[in-house]
Amino acid sequence: MGQIKVTWLDIQGLCILEPAVHGDERGYFMETYNQRDLEEAGLTMRFVQDNQSLSRKGVLRGLHFQKEHPQGKLVRVLSGAVYDVAVDLRPDSATFGRWHGAELSAENKRQFYIPEGFAHGFYVLSESAEFFYKSTDFYYPGDEDGLMWNDPDLAIAWPLMGPEPILAEKDRHNRSFRSCREELLK
Repeated sequence: MGQIKVTWLDIQGLCILEPAVHGDERGYFMETYNQRDLEEAGLTMRFVQDNQSLSRKGVLRGLHFQKEHPQGKLVRVLSGAVYDVAVDLRPDSATFGRWHGAELSAENKRQFYIPEGFAHGFYVLSESAEFFYKSTDFYYPGDEDGLMWNDPDLAIAWPLMGPEPILAEKDRHNRSFRSCREELLK
């Protein structure tokens, strides 16, 4: 494989990608996406949409998923740092209901691949963060659902820097994992 190192995680399908960074006194160069390298690593997804957001310190976005049009996501941070989380919602998975978190930053240049069938969210650790991701399906607003960021059954160890994160109004009304579980297991 060429320019990217792939590390598979303990939840099947999740992986961290680390691009080769070529630096000198001028700065650096790296390939952030190379389909051939990913296919050699067993990642054969097809991306159809790119998204980018800017968030300030303490913002938590998520945990989002689409029900009928699940999205695989290749996520990275362009500036700043986030704690990124994926929750396995695949009913036939041995790790159903488990989560994995990873710090992604402009400095470490890591990318996190989250396949279809996961809820996803992130918490901003730096003063601000520009977040970028490629997705394997289009966004359908009426198809989106969400899990509570602080669901006790998931017990995600968010590295909060205050008592409560800053949430979008819609994320204040996300459902518990327990209430989604029955739907997902049908």
